[in-house]
Amino acid sequence: MRTRYHENLQELAELLHAMCLRDRDVVAAATEALLSADLLGSESAIDLGREVEIMHQEAERESVRLLTLQSPVAGELRQVVTAIQLTGNLKRMAALATHIAAAARRRHPEFVVPEPARPVIAALGAAAVSIAGSAAAALASGDPGAAAGLDQQDDQVDHLHERLLATVLHPDWSYGITTAVDITLLGRYYERFADNAVEVGRRTIFLTTGETADQWIPPDRTGP
Repeated sequence: MRTRYHENLQELAELLHAMCLRDRDVVAAATEALLSADLLGSESAIDLGREVEIMHQEAERESVRLLTLQSPVAGELRQVVTAIQLTGNLKRMAALATHIAAAARRRHPEFVVPEPARPVIAALGAAAVSIAGSAAAALASGDPGAAAGLDQQDDQVDHLHERLLATVLHPDWSYGITTAVDITLLGRYYERFADNAVEVGRRTIFLTTGETADQWIPPDRTGP
């Protein structure tokens, strides 16, 4: 019975990993649709986001089932409770990415992103894909060092977000208020996507070590 329980826990962990990879796919497809004004591409990204919602429901159901199936010991309980928390972050990442795709669909056949902002949006999209991939890798490996490294990737996203806002607020901006609002919201979606990826990393540290991300000390800092 205990062996099967641990197999179920592993299956749940694999589902969370698959959700994170799907989040990466959603934000990649959404960014491509945004930059190319691709209606079919935006709808495809939204469909991928719906798949994450289905996976989220499955993960929640399985987590509750594992909580009630047996009396989990400390490590098992930590894994199940953290899984429930992770499903929330992974679901929000997909929702934020689908907001990006929805903006492309809403403005079709027009381009949402004017030329001055396109390089920064493209860089934000690439950074979001990268941090989601890193979060998935950290989930798969359970490596707290890799999970902590997501903070540095988030710093890059924050820097790009600041550049995007500077572009919109520049005196030479000539694309109107509506476009400025669209671009500001897009920047916020990418920023929040990355923030949730960081939370995935922080929860991975707790899952692996039993310590919060603020408490955990990397091995190379334990010396005198």
